[in-house]
Amino acid sequence: MKTKSIGRNVIIEKPRVNVVTLGCSKNIYDSEVLMGQLKGNHFDVVHEADKVGKNDIVVINTCGFIDNAKQESIDTILQFSELKQQGKVGKVIVTGCLSERYKPELEAEIPDVDAYFGTNDLTGVLESIGANYKYELLGERMLTTPSHFAYFKIAEGCNRPCSFCAIPLMRGKHLSTPMEQLVQNATSLAKQGTKELILIAQDLTYYGLDLYGKRNLDELLRRLSDVQGIEWIRLQYAYPSGFPMEILDVMNERENICKYLDMPLQHITDNMLKSMRRGITKQKTIDLVNSIRDRVPEIALRTTLITGYPGETEQDFEEMAAWVEETRFDRLGCFTYSHEEKTHAHTLEDDVPDEVKQERADAIMEIQQGISYEKNQEKIGKTYKVLIDKMEGGYFAGRTEYDSPEVDNEVLINASTQYATPGSFVNVKIDSAEDFDLYGQIVK
Repeated sequence: MKTKSIGRNVIIEKPRVNVVTLGCSKNIYDSEVLMGQLKGNHFDVVHEADKVGKNDIVVINTCGFIDNAKQESIDTILQFSELKQQGKVGKVIVTGCLSERYKPELEAEIPDVDAYFGTNDLTGVLESIGANYKYELLGERMLTTPSHFAYFKIAEGCNRPCSFCAIPLMRGKHLSTPMEQLVQNATSLAKQGTKELILIAQDLTYYGLDLYGKRNLDELLRRLSDVQGIEWIRLQYAYPSGFPMEILDVMNERENICKYLDMPLQHITDNMLKSMRRGITKQKTIDLVNSIRDRVPEIALRTTLITGYPGETEQDFEEMAAWVEETRFDRLGCFTYSHEEKTHAHTLEDDVPDEVKQERADAIMEIQQGISYEKNQEKIGKTYKVLIDKMEGGYFAGRTEYDSPEVDNEVLINASTQYATPGSFVNVKIDSAEDFDLYGQIVK
């Protein structure tokens, strides 16, 4: 900690805080709230700085969801712990899902870390840095995304009993954020230039049950839709069982609610869905997808699947592959099963070899690549409203309402012939397309 003198007064300068975020968009949101609080406490705060200073306090917001994410978190903790030993950083503090789940083990294995905190101990993290939690900053954040879009968490935790998922162990039970607070937060973001809200939670569709005694996502969407300056609202992480169909009516009513839905379905065969404790059958899943598309014909559906879950047979996999081919999702991601301690599925034998898990995931993604190419070819000649995200590699890159950042298609505009301002909306006529990218020209 540095000091400097001004006249007779000695002012103590606070150390810089470098926040490193690993994992999902919910962690990004949590880091932004932490950084907002630190900024409110007059700390110099940076996110994932290229260079670290010897007095820096490094806060690592970890992920503990699956094996790969856990390893990345451990590697990052070890990296900064070693820098601390070498005197190249001041303090190392670890928070987030990994330390929520494995705090005793981490303290024993990596003792050079100054403090470990879980997912819901923001006050503890702040106090360890020398800051106070400021209630007047409720909803204030320091965005790490481009200012024109923001991840917008509407609830914490999850009440679902999915057999493979450790999230309830790390994030606790579902807790909805009151509607008034969310509207206030959205209004504040809009005043700062945010145009797109990406609604996130472990399960969006459960919103309101704990606070209002009913699923209330439709009312929340209407109220957020009324916030001046918000031009797009996007829904991520919907759960299929008990899906509130009324949100589709709001999607049709309001122009600023994107016709986009991210609904992880995980698998399709009845025996897999039952073992996964998903609370839904194959036929009900098919009926739900068909009903959603009937109600909102233009909707882009994104899903996520798991390959190699315990007991998954070749027949289970072939049935899922055929269903993917037939259903033709607009967007799809695929993960290999990770055997997680203290989950219900951990009592089962992890009997699908890792190489078979990966082969199956690759095969699903190959099918989806072909579907994506065909769907993108159909877009040639059409004009779309596009939000410009950035300029990169000689192109302005943006997205349609059917695409979420990082995971979906991009619309690319040649920067040598046309200009667009990041954060602005433009109309783009698509003139060519690849598997996951669209190319076009700005039109008036």
